[in-house]
Amino acid sequence: MKYSRLPHTTIKVSKICLGSMTWGNQNTEAEAHEQLDYAFNQGVNFIDTAELYPVPATAETQGRTSKIIGSWLKKTGYRERLVLASKIAGPGDYTAHIRSTGFCPKSIKSAVNAELERLQTDYIDVYQLHWPERQTNTFGVRDYTHNANDPWTDNFNEVLHTLDEMIRAGKIRHVGLSNEKAWGAMRYLEESKNHNLPRMKTIQNAYSLLNRVFEGDMAEVSLREGLGLLAYSPMAFGVLSGKYIEGKATPKSRLKLFPRFARYSSAQATVATQHYLELAKAYNMSLAQLSLAFVTQQPFVTSNIIGATNMQQLKENIGSINVELSAEILEKINAIHAIIPNPAP
Repeated sequence: MKYSRLPHTTIKVSKICLGSMTWGNQNTEAEAHEQLDYAFNQGVNFIDTAELYPVPATAETQGRTSKIIGSWLKKTGYRERLVLASKIAGPGDYTAHIRSTGFCPKSIKSAVNAELERLQTDYIDVYQLHWPERQTNTFGVRDYTHNANDPWTDNFNEVLHTLDEMIRAGKIRHVGLSNEKAWGAMRYLEESKNHNLPRMKTIQNAYSLLNRVFEGDMAEVSLREGLGLLAYSPMAFGVLSGKYIEGKATPKSRLKLFPRFARYSSAQATVATQHYLELAKAYNMSLAQLSLAFVTQQPFVTSNIIGATNMQQLKENIGSINVELSAEILEKINAIHAIIPNPAP
């Protein structure tokens, strides 16, 4: 395994982070524990979850993923050897079954306390805001459209003050963002700097061969400010395994079970995936290896969040840490990207 430092800390995290959003829905508790055992034995010390999980989010399953992780932590006693990240859900219809009060102080405090109970731990290493409260272009919306009637009011300072309370209470160690944009990221960083408040250390955004939007303004923010990317969906919901265009997807595959998750399945994305698949074959590697190695090698990536629904996938995904893409391969990847840039933003 390879490791990096969580920016502005002394914490060492594995370059492969184990994602968990399928546990409790597509995966049973026993399967999740098997994945955790294997990943830990391969040197993975970084686990990411969220109060929302598993996905798709429902009132019946909400929090189940974290409970599964908590039961494994209790069984193994590995808590002090791990870095654990979680997230408070942002507001919206999708999360109305959790709460409708956004990131107000009461929401953050109750969310942290409930998550600690589910995880059976006294502290969370990295606590993240799952998506912005304000109306902006997230989750596959390509362009920003300003809404002058957005009911959100600037509460960056209040959010950081509440997170500071949680840090001082020993319930969280560090804070991060997720699905955030350059403006929001810089507002949090400036608020921290100007008012001696906790600094956002990481940002968890989508990043893959099919979605390199982060390389725009966010890459500069990341590298200049030391805001490390925790890249999610590096396999684009499994599309970048090639199993869908090769007809090898099983009935349990995510897009077979949940076809509404079509973010990475446009006609352009499919054409781009075919090109990347041919490139991977030309260099005697799997498309999964090509896709994951590409993400892991980026200078702004602190950790690459992988997920799997079976052990074969998990082993291949974690094994990608040993794949180093040459300058020649990277040049050919960029040539494809130049023809079909960001088909799944």
